[in-house]
Parts: sequence; structure tokens; C-alpha cells
Amino acid sequence: MTTHPTLTTIPTRNEIPEHDRWDLTILFKTVEDWQTAFEKLKEDYPKIKNFQGTLGRSATDLKACFEFDRDIDLRFERLFHYSSLQSSEDSSNNDYLNREGMIQNLYTLSSEAGSFIRPEIMAIPDEKFESFMQDPILAEWVSLLRRIHRFKPHTLSQGEERILALSGNPLGAVSEVFSQLTNVDMKFGVIGLPNGQSLELSQSTLSSFLYNRQPEVRKQAFHQFYKEIGEHRYSLAASLTGSVRVDVFRARTRNHSSALEASLFPDAVPVSVYDNLISTVRKHLPVLHRYYEFRRKVLGLSEIHHYDTYIPMVGQIDKVTSFDQAIELILKALQPLGQEYGNTLSQGLRRQRWCDRYESKGKRSGAFSSSSYRNPPYILMNYKEDVFSDVYTLAHEAGHSMHSYFSHRKQPFQDAGYPIFLAEVASTFNEELLTHHLLATTKEPMMRAYIINRQLDDIRGTIFRQTMFAEFEKAIHEAEEKGEGLTLDTFRAIYKKLLDAYFGPQFKLDEDLELECLRIPHFYNAFYVYKYATGMSAAISLSERVLHGGKKELEEYLGFLESGCSRYPIETLAGAGVDMSSADPIEAALQLFGTRLSELETLLKPTS
Repeated sequence: MTTHPTLTTIPTRNEIPEHDRWDLTILFKTVEDWQTAFEKLKEDYPKIKNFQGTLGRSATDLKACFEFDRDIDLRFERLFHYSSLQSSEDSSNNDYLNREGMIQNLYTLSSEAGSFIRPEIMAIPDEKFESFMQDPILAEWVSLLRRIHRFKPHTLSQGEERILALSGNPLGAVSEVFSQLTNVDMKFGVIGLPNGQSLELSQSTLSSFLYNRQPEVRKQAFHQFYKEIGEHRYSLAASLTGSVRVDVFRARTRNHSSALEASLFPDAVPVSVYDNLISTVRKHLPVLHRYYEFRRKVLGLSEIHHYDTYIPMVGQIDKVTSFDQAIELILKALQPLGQEYGNTLSQGLRRQRWCDRYESKGKRSGAFSSSSYRNPPYILMNYKEDVFSDVYTLAHEAGHSMHSYFSHRKQPFQDAGYPIFLAEVASTFNEELLTHHLLATTKEPMMRAYIINRQLDDIRGTIFRQTMFAEFEKAIHEAEEKGEGLTLDTFRAIYKKLLDAYFGPQFKLDEDLELECLRIPHFYNAFYVYKYATGMSAAISLSERVLHGGKKELEEYLGFLESGCSRYPIETLAGAGVDMSSADPIEAALQLFGTRLSELETLLKPTS
């Protein structure tokens, strides 16, 4: 068994054994091979213009263009996959960063060169387009063509589309300003710890301080952090205003009724699904308020503040789990998914080196799964043997990777990429199966309390909190669309009403917390966060179906994994047995929250 004890110093990449690093030679054996492929792509992509003006002539001409474009996209994806993974290995390596920048810039040029494709498809008369759809020569392209054609009412002329393509980088500058301001220019100082050490406070380290078991450390970090945010509140408010205005501009330019509707349109998600989520979560806020009061009692606090909501009620359990033991535990938990799923994942994690396992100097923090078509769905981890939550992280990322594996195996390239609406379902599903397995095999009360505490905090953070964020995004965009104007005071007033509603009357809300709305990066990618909440709700329902169902329920879930984007998300989930157009999955998830909370109240029994 390979073990990797917790390190006191961070090793260099060369000090990590090869079998603990991912194998990128499957993508390109050498950097020279990458460079050769890049130069060839640079030479070939402009040839897409040879198809300009031909797409409406015949189904054969349309197929020829799409096949050429698919070849270019496949090559771009592979090149970018390799360069981005290398950058994640070591973000201080200038060669890695340079290659990543090269392929990003080339992709922008390629997008401009092919910007004629959609307008030409939209210009095909509807009757002729339908005749193309019936031609067997286009059989494998029907799904993509119908997805494109659906945008006809929202597609502009060729010249206008070119201008919008070129405007992507300038319009994206607002989020870049926010990122530079919060991650580079702002200085949050240092925090002194009880052991005499001092650690730097930053946008990325704030969460570490909020997990500290010393209340004074959490309090100091929170107020010190928001003091710096407050110093820049007008600049941050201006940045957020700019981002909202960009969203509204894009929606109006493309003839959408609102920025929200424009965001939901690509996935064919009705606005009612978004509104359903908010209204259903609102109905269950009393159990969230009960949770916060229980948390206050368990932590022994006279009053509970926002900075007390991150630390687990059950401290980190004293348990060391090697990476190989984590794999074994996850595979046991995922046995309900069948032999093929388990064997494929086992081979990927154990022999085929899908996973880059441990922290090294310059390596990107956190974890992710990343894939390119029919290549290994790689996983980045910074696994620590004494942090049991890392087992959950590995199960989560393995869910993403297996989603990609099944989708790529079943679907052609153009239909293989599953949308973000579905992305969190497979990963959260795996976490749910892991929780079920642990609760079924764990007798030790504190371990059981730890697992339940973790699930409660996941539901709170993913369904309740992300829905509050979704409400805020909807409110500020509606204010701009009504011409009410956006100011710092507007943002704070809207956010305070939401804080009052979601945290309840017994919660102590610090005035600084109103500034939180200015520092959430997701707000610069609006109407995204609701997908976390719907994804977890769907995952909980699907896991219950598979665990308590039979062959039919398993086959339907595997069919979901294989679907890619061949169908729209609501239809795909319905085929797996979950109706996200109704409130039922959200209701079920929040009822589970209440059930788990009742059990935890029995296990911990606070005295105050």
C-alpha cells in the first residue's frame, strides 16, 4: 500500500513520486509535440473561412463545415487541456503560463474566424432547414443543429455577431478588475494565533480563519477582513454595477426579456424553476433558523454571528486515511452503481494515473476534475491523510470524472459536453452515497455526528446559502432593468433584507456582513449559483432512487451520466426519474435536512 504521511514542509514537484502524479503523456508525450500541434492548428484554423457562404446550399455543404469545425475544436480542446493542467501543477512556471496564454489567444482568433457559422445557419429558411434535418447525411448533427437553431430569435447579423465576439474581452474587464482588486491590491494584514504564530489574511485564507476553533480568532479575522472591504466599498460597488450592466446589455442586445431569462435560455430552463427554488427554500427557512440556534448552543456561544457558521459543530475526527484507503472506501460506497463504474474508476485512480494526489510547491490549491474528449478525466487533489473531508473531495471529483467518462464514451464530440446545470449532480450524488455508506457502517457516535454535521453543512451551504445568493442576483438585475439604478446603498439594503430573512431573528447580524455582497466572485458570473442548489437537490433524490430501487433505477441513472448535452437538462433529469420543474426534489432535500438535524440534536444534546 502506498502511503504519503502528512508533510511539515511542502515538497517540490520532483519530490512527489511519479505514481502519485497524473500522467499527461497520454495527451502529448513531450512539450515539443504540443508545440508542433499548436503550430499546425495555427496554420489550419483559418481554413474555416473557406466554408463561408456555403452553409445554406445543401446538407452536404453544412456537414463538411461542421466536420472541419469539429476537428479544429478537438485539437483546441486537447491543447488547452494539456496546457491548463500543467499550469495547475505549478502556477509559477512561466513556460506553462505562456503556453496556456498562447492557446487562449489562438482560440479567440479562431472564434472570430468562425463567427459566420451561426448567422448563416439562422439565415437558412425554416422550411429548408427542416428538410436538412430530415437528410440522413446530417443524422449525427441534428441535436447540435437544433440547439443552435433555437437561438434564431436571439442571433444578430454577421457583422453584429463579429462585434459581439470581439467585445468579449473588453466586457470581461469588469470581473478582471474585481479579481485584481480583491486578490492583489487589497491588503488584509495578518492575524495573530494563540500559538504565537501570525498568518496573512487574504480573500483565499479567510475561510481558514473562520474554521479556527478559537472564537476571538474568527471574530478578528471577520472584522479585519471587512474593514479592508469597507475601505474599497465604492470601487467594489462600481465593479458590481458594471457587471450587472454588462449582463443587461447582452440580454437586451440579443432580444431577451431579462438578464435572468437570457441566462436560463441556453439550458431551456424555465424561469419558473428559478422562482420555484426560491419560494420552496423560503418556506423551509424556520428549520434553518432552528439549525443556527442549535449550532449556537453546541458551540457554547451567548450569541451566534456569521463568523461562527463555518466551524463544524463536531471537530475534526482523529482519523488517518491514506489515499489508497480513501479509494477503497469510495469504491465500497459506490458499489450500488455497478461493476463497470467501479472497475473503471478503480483502474483510473490506481493504475492509469488520472489523479495528481498531493500538494507541491506552486500547485493550484483545492481540487477539480478536468477532461477532454475521450482522454483521461484527470483529477487534481491536494490530499491530506489527516483531513477526513478530503475523502469526500475525492469522491466528489471522481463523480465529475466518471460523468465525463460515460458521456464521452456514449456521445459524439458535439453532444458530449454536459451543461453546468447537470455538472454538480454526479459529483454530489457520489458524496451522498459515501454518506449513506458511512452511516450504515459506523457505530461510533461521534463519527456518526461528524458525518451528519458535514451533510447538514453541505445542504446549508449549497441549497440555503446559494439560493440566498440567487435571490440577490435576481433582485439587483431587476433593479437595473427597471431603471432604478444601482448604488452601494442599494446593494446593502437588498442584501440586508435577505440576511434578515435567511438567518432569522435570533441570529446576531454584524453590519459588516452587508458588505459580503461586494466580494462574492460568483456575482460576476450571474445566475450560476442556483445550479448548485438544484444540482444538490437532484443528486439527493437520485441517490435515494438508486439506493432503494433496482435495475431500472440504476440504468436510468447511468443513462443520465451518458446523456451529455444530447437533451436539455430538465428533460435529462426527468429521464433519470427526477422532475426539476416541480418543487418535489427541493422539498425532499430540505426534509432530509430537518431529519438529520433532529438526529444530530439527539447525538450532541447541548446543555445550554
